[in-house]
Amino acid sequence: MGIESRKFDSFAISEAQRIMAEKRTSLAVIRTGIVVLALPLSVLSVLIAASRYYDVLHVLHFIVPVGLLCAVLVLFDGYLIIHSIQRMRHYDRLIHDIKSQHNVIGPFID
Repeated sequence: MGIESRKFDSFAISEAQRIMAEKRTSLAVIRTGIVVLALPLSVLSVLIAASRYYDVLHVLHFIVPVGLLCAVLVLFDGYLIIHSIQRMRHYDRLIHDIKSQHNVIGPFID
């Protein structure tokens, strides 16, 4: 194994590590999106559970902004989750390419 081959393998290993770090970041974004998604769901469940104690028409000026905020949060969370899943698929393809090009590190990357 020559020096050039070792440098090339070292470069491939560092590239695979970088891609896996970016994949971990995407997983963290998915986790954040799921956690933030729980907020509007819990707010809406509390509003529904307490709905017999108030008249919706009398508190409409409170419910509309809360409903809009919940809708915006759900849309934002959907964007975060979908975008992160797409990025993870892209990283999986890159890792697969590295595995197929470099037989030395292929067995170590799962």
